Amino acid sequence: MAKQKNNPNKINPNKLVTVTNPKALIVVDMQNDFVDGSLGTKEAVEMLPRLIEKLERVTAEGKTDIIFTQDTHGENYLDTQEGKLLPIVHCVKKTRGWEIVPELEEFVEKAREVIEKKSFGSTRLPTLLKPYEEVEFVGLCTDICVISNALLVKAFYPEQKVSVDANCCAGSSSENHQKALDVMKNCQCIIKNF
Repeated sequence: MAKQKNNPNKINPNKLVTVTNPKALIVVDMQNDFVDGSLGTKEAVEMLPRLIEKLERVTAEGKTDIIFTQDTHGENYLDTQEGKLLPIVHCVKKTRGWEIVPELEEFVEKAREVIEKKSFGSTRLPTLLKPYEEVEFVGLCTDICVISNALLVKAFYPEQKVSVDANCCAGSSSENHQKALDVMKNCQCIIKNF
């Protein structure tokens, strides 16, 4: 993954910022382990080109802030509750599997923020997203981390427009992807490209 530079646009989590763009695009956990690594799927590999195309378009338009999340575990992963329920080591900090896929490196460098998170949902994300009119989610896995973060934001801000691009997400299976989209739709998230 590209080294994060001192970006003056980075969000300070200790104070609410004023944003100039009305929309935030949250790129959830596009890491090697979830694409072609220990928890990778063919659906994630197939979705990646569509996500690249979307990010190219969004970046060219310049009206959306991009924020990445990064699943982050320690060497003791198997000793954690998640590790006991899902005993597949993944996204251990500073390993190749933890890094965001190289195809997205140029977008990471332009991102407003990269958030390391220790659980499915980021407890820091709602604070960062409060100023935005719309928050859109893409990434992996639709049925785990995408749904966790989308519903978390919707719970914090029920009047905020929360959307998910179904074509730029992939689940742990195609069936689970579909089920997660249905749940988010029932919870009043807008599902695009359904």
